[in-house]
Amino acid sequence: MNKKFKDFKLSRLFSDFSIAVVLILEIIIFSQISPYFLTTDNILNISLQASVTAIIAAGMTFVILTAGIDLSVGSIVAFTGVISTSLLTLNIPVSYSLTLGILAGLLFGALSGYLAGIFITRFKITPFIVTLALMTIWRGAAFVYTEGRPVWELPEIFSFLGTGRILGIPFPTIIMILVFIASHIVLTKTKFGRYVYAVGGNQEAARLAGIKTNFILIIVYIISGVLAALSGILLASRINSGQPNAGLGYELDVIAAVVVGGTSLFGGRGTIIGTFFGSMLIAVLRNGLNLLNVGSYVQQVIIGVVILLAVLIDQLRKK
Repeated sequence: MNKKFKDFKLSRLFSDFSIAVVLILEIIIFSQISPYFLTTDNILNISLQASVTAIIAAGMTFVILTAGIDLSVGSIVAFTGVISTSLLTLNIPVSYSLTLGILAGLLFGALSGYLAGIFITRFKITPFIVTLALMTIWRGAAFVYTEGRPVWELPEIFSFLGTGRILGIPFPTIIMILVFIASHIVLTKTKFGRYVYAVGGNQEAARLAGIKTNFILIIVYIISGVLAALSGILLASRINSGQPNAGLGYELDVIAAVVVGGTSLFGGRGTIIGTFFGSMLIAVLRNGLNLLNVGSYVQQVIIGVVILLAVLIDQLRKK
């Protein structure tokens, strides 16, 4: 048993190391091609651009580790954005409206995750179908709630969350780093983290071992929902409006970051550090291609190839 545990830890370390090597090679290549790539402003810009999807990817890692999927994250971003910003327009003191808007957004994310977990565990509906339905519901609700119009005229202080800096570092970047540190600690240093891996490795065996598998599954979807909501608030702050069409396609970018980072779609294997490297790899790739004036359509093709290769490697590794 001890030998298996050591082998498992070594495989996780190798996976993280390999994606880090690929990221470093990517940085070296783009720095040689473009003189603007390794500037301080551009590096900070990469971290800022990556922060929103990377935070969601941290939550998605918990879900995929249990062999699940959450397709609703992009729609949660949109609905959270319009809910939070609409509360900011209330005729009450800004400190109250800001607190109310943030709390309402995070509570909505938790509620969405809870609903997903309940339908998956109690009614035995597959995660793909449940979260696909929620994706459609929340996206439609965002348009119904705003009547298709963005929410404008927000308090100036709200913009700090998405555009402010502390010691020159973008505030969303700081939040992203804190989220990944906390997620890493939870997955590697707590009983809950061990249970997440156990459920993903073999749910029935985990249940027979006394683990409350349904509870674990509900919690991981709540985590995913809350972090998606947090990203929705940060995005709304950055663009200074609540947009019902925000977060379109985010679920694909997030899943790509998690899978490229080495987390298995079959569950039970992966790390939050790998997800961080995967998120940065895709962000660096997008930024580098933009600096090289590569068209957005071509970028989609390249990102798609990267995702396909990552899934192929995962399949070969499983065999």
